[in-house]
Amino acid sequence: MTSPKSECALCPNENCIIKKSHHLSEMAEYIDRKHSMTCKKGQNFIIEGAPVHGLYFVKKGKVKVAKTGLNGKEQIVRLARDGEIIGHRGFGAGHFYQISAVALEDTQLCNFNTDTLNEMLHKIPSLTFDLMSFYAEELNRSETKVKKFAQMTVREKVIDALLYINRKFGQNKGYLNIQLSRKEIADFAGTNDEQVIRVISALKKEGLIVSSGKKLGIKNVELLSKEISDHNFFLDS
Repeated sequence: MTSPKSECALCPNENCIIKKSHHLSEMAEYIDRKHSMTCKKGQNFIIEGAPVHGLYFVKKGKVKVAKTGLNGKEQIVRLARDGEIIGHRGFGAGHFYQISAVALEDTQLCNFNTDTLNEMLHKIPSLTFDLMSFYAEELNRSETKVKKFAQMTVREKVIDALLYINRKFGQNKGYLNIQLSRKEIADFAGTNDEQVIRVISALKKEGLIVSSGKKLGIKNVELLSKEISDHNFFLDS
């Protein structure tokens, strides 16, 4: 069986903050405490309101992170890919998760419990700095998203969502490298599925996107980006 240290050494996710620090001698004992798990597509591995049990790192897969809004409506706050952190808003800020997380495909995860993370952050300054930088970037994205939602039309929100998905996961054979339902796109864009369907239909007629079943593809990213360029609200992740 592969040891946690070997897994981290062989992990291709160079942007993962654990991977960045795995070579440090003081990291060895903490990596040995890491828990690895595999979630099937559709499996909910963080339940909103559940007690916090550390941070998750996506080793391989795709995850949606959501929060319950008004009238119980789900709002997708972000999508996560290989090397990214899940559950960071619960760690250090309370005893219960404020979000839920669901695997969008079979996903491999690494988990460090809260006690282990507290020890790591007290003893490894470089890791603490990397996590602090991550939190600062996340705060900036959250503030930008609030401003964006207040100023964009429904069409612009849907376009922004499609461009975000493209930046996050890319395209394969002309289609976005992830399949989301129209409702999931609506839950991310902050609108409803009927409006998403209308906008997608209009974009198809204009030759800006293509579709096949659930699959969507952007024909010209630069041209589509021009529609929301005035807002200058492009989010990297």
